[in-house]
Parts: sequence; structure tokens; C-alpha cells
Amino acid sequence: MSKQVKEKTSEKIFPFSKENYKLLIVGVVIVIFGFILMMGGGSDDPNAFDEEALFSFTRITLAPFLVIAGYVVVIYAILKKSKKEE
Repeated sequence: MSKQVKEKTSEKIFPFSKENYKLLIVGVVIVIFGFILMMGGGSDDPNAFDEEALFSFTRITLAPFLVIAGYVVVIYAILKKSKKEE
């Protein structure tokens, strides 16, 4: 019985599987891409105001949606159980 316990404890157990890490990386890339889409809209002239660039669909709607979707993918990757544990 003690040999079985030693064999199980010497086995390396990783908290995530390969699939979890892939999903985690995809989620982080989506979040970073969303924040990159939110950037910009500045101009070289501090007295000029470009309403089109500041209040565009990409910056107001699409980018926050991508950030939230990326966080959902990251949370799913963290909570997903690997097939070995089931």
C-alpha cells in the first residue's frame, strides 16, 4: 500500500491541461486586442478635436465587447476541468 501512495505523490500533477493553457493564451490575446482597439484617436494638434475618431463604433462598442469576451474566455479556461480529472 505504501508503494502505491509513493507512486501517486511522485507523479507530477499540473493544475491545467494543454487545452486550458491554449484557451488562456487566446483569452489574453483577445483582451489585449480589445485594449489596442480602444487606444488612439489623438491628434498632433492639441487644439483640434476629432469627434469621428473619438466616438467611433470600434472604440465605443466593439473594443469593450472584445475585452469582456476575452475575460470570459480566460475565466472559462481557468474553471474548465481537464479530461484526466474527470
